[in-house]
Amino acid sequence: MLVKVYGSSVFGVEATTITVEVNVASGIGYHLVGLPDNAVKESSYRITAALQNNQYKLPGKKIIINMAPADLRKEGSAYDLTFAMGILTASGQIQAEQLSEYLIMGELSLDGSLQPIKGALPIAIQAKKEGFKGFILPAQNANEAAIVAGLDVYGMSNLTEVISFFAGEKSDPVQVDTREIFREESAVFEFDFSEVKGQESIKRCMEIAAAGGHNVILIGPPGAGKTMLAKRLPSILPPMTLQEALETTKIHSVAGKIRDQRGLISQRPFRSPHHTVSDVALVGGGAYPQPGEISLAHNGVLFLDELPEFKRSVLEVMRQPLEDREVTISRAKFNVTYPSSFMLVASMNPSPGGYFQEPGAMVTSTAAEMQRYLGKISGPLLDRIDIHIEVTPVPFEKLSDAPKGESSSVIRNRVMAARDIQFHRFAEFSGIHYNAQMGSRQLEKYCKLEEQAKNLLKQAMEKLNLSARAYDRILKVSRTIADLSAAENIQSSHIAEAIQYRSLDREGWLG
Repeated sequence: MLVKVYGSSVFGVEATTITVEVNVASGIGYHLVGLPDNAVKESSYRITAALQNNQYKLPGKKIIINMAPADLRKEGSAYDLTFAMGILTASGQIQAEQLSEYLIMGELSLDGSLQPIKGALPIAIQAKKEGFKGFILPAQNANEAAIVAGLDVYGMSNLTEVISFFAGEKSDPVQVDTREIFREESAVFEFDFSEVKGQESIKRCMEIAAAGGHNVILIGPPGAGKTMLAKRLPSILPPMTLQEALETTKIHSVAGKIRDQRGLISQRPFRSPHHTVSDVALVGGGAYPQPGEISLAHNGVLFLDELPEFKRSVLEVMRQPLEDREVTISRAKFNVTYPSSFMLVASMNPSPGGYFQEPGAMVTSTAAEMQRYLGKISGPLLDRIDIHIEVTPVPFEKLSDAPKGESSSVIRNRVMAARDIQFHRFAEFSGIHYNAQMGSRQLEKYCKLEEQAKNLLKQAMEKLNLSARAYDRILKVSRTIADLSAAENIQSSHIAEAIQYRSLDREGWLG
């Protein structure tokens, strides 16, 4: 008897429906075809044990399973449940007349219980597009898949529950209210700027970075608060839209990183890879390409602590994704593209010894040591970082007596007001949403300077020996500062503040 069951394969962040044809006929043998990998081939052992432990059996006949399209590589253990239901139906052990109306995925344990799968959200999206009545999958992934409206999602704990479902036993689909999740979680953060004592100038800098989507590097000695400030940046970024939340959830779903039972990722991600990370782990890749840290940080923040300690080759692979806001992983037979639109926040010590080169410093370094240390960061990468800010330690008086500062929610309101101005400003430009994305055309149109501001910028570039690459960055940052103050034109005060945020461009910064 021939039976068709439907599963799915995830390629990048998109899913492709797989038709699993199961034929049970006279003879002996178990034949699996359709370009399966080892994990798929090993399913026969898991299925045999699961059936036996639930009072069913693998029929002693010739079983042929074909996975179509046959030229597409299938990987992973998520087809176990698909195969098992096809074998039980084709061998006449159960009756499942509605089997072809549902997409079925799940990994079987030897006792028949179901283990979670990867990519439940993109699979559910594709199932809805193709008109399936419902999606049957492990209970652990049910909330994630139920985000998709218009598709009945059934979370099952074991093989027996799935068999009972097709036998007619009533089961209610999982319901997820995405708007309620947004309402409850979009403004709740683990870290808040009110906990940061002192560092008012640095908090102002982080507000500017959030308002304009600018990449930022924090330079300061150990214990100055660089990591503490970076961790609080997501709390002042604008809330994600539903579209952004779905994009982010899809990437984390494919990577198998969703552990929250709510399913939807409603807060902007914050990723902080260790400096020993490989270039493949950072940008993505592998024999079967998976998203890397820069894609997991999509619509959020990527924090690189102690930037010069990262391997130079690792940092260089970020240059193209920072510019294009997506990363393409190429293999001989295919290409996979993952989105990677993130804010880069980096931190570093001002010298190999960890302290600024100034009289009375605890540790000093020679000019050669400084040059070698800073040389680990290439000019082209530094060129993509708009704001450089020096972070100095907080004195004892402020640590012990300072009252709480502004909360993240207050700062976030100002950031959202500035982003709203930018949203309307760039409405006519595709792919440009905030000031950090401006090109030369937008700079010329929206960053016109008054005579006084132009003279101030000219003097600063001459006296501070600022590099040519600093010119565009200063204009972009000053445009954001003007937006925060709701000013139509860039004024000299905005230019003056923006100039302060180009520390590494100043000649003589090495000491």
